[in-house]
Amino acid sequence: MQSIYWVVTWACHRKCPHCYDDRFRPYVREALDRVIAEGEDAYPRILTNLPDRMRWRDCAGASHPTTLVLAGGELLIDGVRERLFYPLLDAIAGRWGGEGPRIAVQTTGDILTDDMIAAMLERGVNSIAIASIDDYHVGHAGQGKFDLMTRVRAMMARHGVTEIDLGLARDKPAGDGAPPAPAPRPRRADGPSFVFFGAQPDLWIGELWPRGRAWINGLSNADEGTNFCTRWSGGKGFLDIGLAGSEVAIEPDGSLYPCCIKTKAPIGSLAEERLADILDDLRDDPALQAINRGDPEAMGATAGWTRDDFRSAAETIDPTGRAFANPCIGCDRFFADQLGARLAERRLARLAARPPKPHLPAEEPGCPVSTP
Repeated sequence: MQSIYWVVTWACHRKCPHCYDDRFRPYVREALDRVIAEGEDAYPRILTNLPDRMRWRDCAGASHPTTLVLAGGELLIDGVRERLFYPLLDAIAGRWGGEGPRIAVQTTGDILTDDMIAAMLERGVNSIAIASIDDYHVGHAGQGKFDLMTRVRAMMARHGVTEIDLGLARDKPAGDGAPPAPAPRPRRADGPSFVFFGAQPDLWIGELWPRGRAWINGLSNADEGTNFCTRWSGGKGFLDIGLAGSEVAIEPDGSLYPCCIKTKAPIGSLAEERLADILDDLRDDPALQAINRGDPEAMGATAGWTRDDFRSAAETIDPTGRAFANPCIGCDRFFADQLGARLAERRLARLAARPPKPHLPAEEPGCPVSTP
């Protein structure tokens, strides 16, 4: 895959109103232990079921390492950092060694320290994204986000980490009288790098996904013409494993999705099966082929849903009482009507067809099996 977006944990120190999943929130005591344990239990199996060769080819045929994006929640909070995040980084190195993926980490940045940066770099992290440069994160509104950028830049400079400018997060807010934005920084760096981005109105996620607390709070401004399938981390190309544009998303328990927005139900589980086996089995499904083309309106074309039917299914009333229409809503309803059950049947058929594990004789009490 060109990119794999892995939500490693639901645990976060924030409960932002615009978040795309309401499971991202603070957990304490036993609840935090359960959330961390979910990731601890799943990540070894997920790693086993990812491709042995984490590479993709561009249109010219050149080969590049897969970008493995590790995110939360917040991976750097106490408990998650020591029990889950750092052990996962060590396990990634053990799985692929020097032939592994390019590792990118997403964090809010507000709890980032020099020690954390050093620990990530020592464990092979190539890129750190500060993904909270917007007005939705408490404390980051207005000047707050720019103060955070200044503090993070100073820390990164001490560790020789180069800033990559996406042309998205500027040093000063736009508006009359504002100083001009600085000249763009280089888009590539030979060594470790960092980048700023957030849910700003003019970005790829500017309208906010119709999901989670963003949906509950009526913050999504997407409309019937907003096709998240064709955007960064959308479903377009997810079936094209090994090629440019291919990306999938993983939840902490291994649930697999064709997009970061997440469909109504997962398409499989990497805690149970190999990624390649899941995608190979589902490659002929017409609805998933439509998502793969970035054309969700065609999901039901072979199941009696016309494009007009899909557009009608994409209309709803949001929790705040607004009339709302977006292809993600139509996709959800097609999953609920047909596709979710079909995918569940395919999963059971794949699991049933797997060869049984070899039976190993039980050891006699007090008589361990000898090894040569």
